[in-house]
Amino acid sequence: MPVDLLERGMIIIKLDRPWNEVPVLFQGFVLSDDSQADILRQYCDWVLVEDEEERLNPILDRVVLRKEMATRPLPETRSLAEEMPRARAAWIQGQQFIDKVTRDLESGDDLDFDEARPIIKHCVESIQANASAMFWMSRIKSRDAYTAEHCLRVAIFSIAFARFLGMPDKDLETVGMCGLLHDLGKLKVPQSILNKPGTLTQEEMQIMQEHTILGYELLKADSKLDPIISDVSSHHHERMDGQGYPHQLADWQISRYSRLVAIVDSFDAITSDRCYKDGLSASEAISILYKNRGQQFDAGMVEGFIRMIGVYPPGSLVELNSGEVALVVATHPGRKLKPRVEILLDANKNPMTPRVVDLGAQTAEAGMEREIAHPLADGAFGISLRGRIQQLTAKSFSDAF
Repeated sequence: MPVDLLERGMIIIKLDRPWNEVPVLFQGFVLSDDSQADILRQYCDWVLVEDEEERLNPILDRVVLRKEMATRPLPETRSLAEEMPRARAAWIQGQQFIDKVTRDLESGDDLDFDEARPIIKHCVESIQANASAMFWMSRIKSRDAYTAEHCLRVAIFSIAFARFLGMPDKDLETVGMCGLLHDLGKLKVPQSILNKPGTLTQEEMQIMQEHTILGYELLKADSKLDPIISDVSSHHHERMDGQGYPHQLADWQISRYSRLVAIVDSFDAITSDRCYKDGLSASEAISILYKNRGQQFDAGMVEGFIRMIGVYPPGSLVELNSGEVALVVATHPGRKLKPRVEILLDANKNPMTPRVVDLGAQTAEAGMEREIAHPLADGAFGISLRGRIQQLTAKSFSDAF
């Protein structure tokens, strides 16, 4: 049974990894409290359970439903325009938190991770309402603010990905904290190494890799944090083939949360501009993840992430075969090439009243069915994602008064 469907009273017979690799006290036990289920969800994908048939059957029906959900887009309760102001506010709060942590580390002050919890809670609420709003915010990138933005983007995409995989709502905040704090140790690595444009020497590489241990030690020192958060900080660079660092763990030794964050972390690093290099496109990043599935990354999770993010992730600027220019609003796991878009320029590249079109659900108009012809660089034809976000947030602010 998938661990996300466990319920109290079930007898846990077998795990998908050795018992001694999961912090539970007994081999074979009755699931009697939520903390036991929390641990199993953090480390395992599935477990073998024993229970009465009449109790198990309806739960097994939910396994089928979970598979169906993997072919559907993330549910929405608010439109992109309605959700954008809250997403923008949460984004700004997240940046301010990482900036404060950086200053506290530099000055030797005590770190207060409690301040992160309400920020992650706001991110979870926004993603549950409309994930695309936070996805749009995540595409506004600055070379000079890479570390802060990277941590926040990993938190956002980790929350959304966990939700897409069907993890319970109660786990989303923990996943978000894992993403936000996964690279904490890098704040103690010299900037000359972090931002070096050339290949790192063996000694520099060793110092760089120590960020996993440095982050683990900083997080482990806070007894109020869930232990899985320090686990992810330590192990998000481990690989499924055992060639990762710092401990060269085998695949079954890597927690579920570490495997999830590893994929999101790599996707964002590949697609981000750094002071010494330009990021690759989302499609190139997806290709790299797919090529390395089963070796560097969990194969099933990679395939799930690609279904969620799509070929044209939310916030991408594209030109349609009609000549119109649009921003991608949301993707559909079952129709990777046909997302929902907001058309902003007509076929002659003139501004028009924004119109949302679902390319996967449209009917042919005037003999032509709209498709994406090719992606565009942000800012092409005077259309930028930042500008559109400012329009949406300004409109919502004015509508409130």
